[in-house]
Amino acid sequence: MSVVVTGSIAFDNIMDFPGHFHEHILADKIHMLNVSFLVDTLKKQRGGTAGNIAYTLGLLGSRPLLYSSVGPDFAEYRAQLEAVGVDTHAVQQTADHFTATCFITTDQDNNQITGFYPGAMALDAALSLGPLDLGPADLVVVSPTEPQAMVRYTQECQARAVPYVYVPAQQIIRLTADEIVTGVAGARVIIANDYEFEMMHNKTGLTAAAMLEHAEIVVTTRGEEGSIIRTRQAEYAIPVARPMTVVDPTGAGDAYAAGFVHGLTHHCDMERTGRMAALAAVYVIECYGTQAHSYTRDAFAARYAENFGTALSL
Repeated sequence: MSVVVTGSIAFDNIMDFPGHFHEHILADKIHMLNVSFLVDTLKKQRGGTAGNIAYTLGLLGSRPLLYSSVGPDFAEYRAQLEAVGVDTHAVQQTADHFTATCFITTDQDNNQITGFYPGAMALDAALSLGPLDLGPADLVVVSPTEPQAMVRYTQECQARAVPYVYVPAQQIIRLTADEIVTGVAGARVIIANDYEFEMMHNKTGLTAAAMLEHAEIVVTTRGEEGSIIRTRQAEYAIPVARPMTVVDPTGAGDAYAAGFVHGLTHHCDMERTGRMAALAAVYVIECYGTQAHSYTRDAFAARYAENFGTALSL
């Protein structure tokens, strides 16, 4: 099985605001917002949804194929991904635009304000899965990038009977209701947090139960409350893994998706798959940056046993 990860590759500029956004945003003046936040820290990290998912998949022992667009500033990033086992040969590089760049400010309540420059990511709109020659034995992860690309990938997967994991996340805002319904209709798995599911419901009217008429698995992540995995046969409540410290939540959802995909492609049951995903996510919140964490498979398995009381073989 080939696991292909589509989505954005980006640099993240992560900033910490030592206060609370709600104390500085006036509800009755929201229509004329003009606020400046003085931050304590700034770190430039490698990120983007596809990059994050592929990185954690590499740590877990998968060899995912990364498919996205980047600029001339990608060399060091490429080397880091390849060092953990990510296949980057299909990444499309242009000399005309820098790699996408994200600016994320997080307050003390872990609320976030994000600005995003798409750069080379805009070229994803012209990409097709066609050259990858995929079939029903493969798996595609459709994560946030240019909406045209996300729609094309889902349509191409459906036309070729290629299973895919649908993670629309940040692009729910830009996708139309019909585009979301199209993505849901052919998905094997849908993954979103509870807020994102509410946005999808508001746009499309689809509930989790309605999504299960199409997808085999619907996963809702709920932060500190764990996650819920729903199939047509059962529902599984997945606990969180215990963090050693909580530093920054950015990218935890991407790591969760990677852990879930790894469990799915290694034929784990739903409880084990969900717990692998939960543990993969907790490593991210213990660090600044979405790819600052690292571990061996043996260390991951040992921590899994410490958290969930059962052995894990990777």
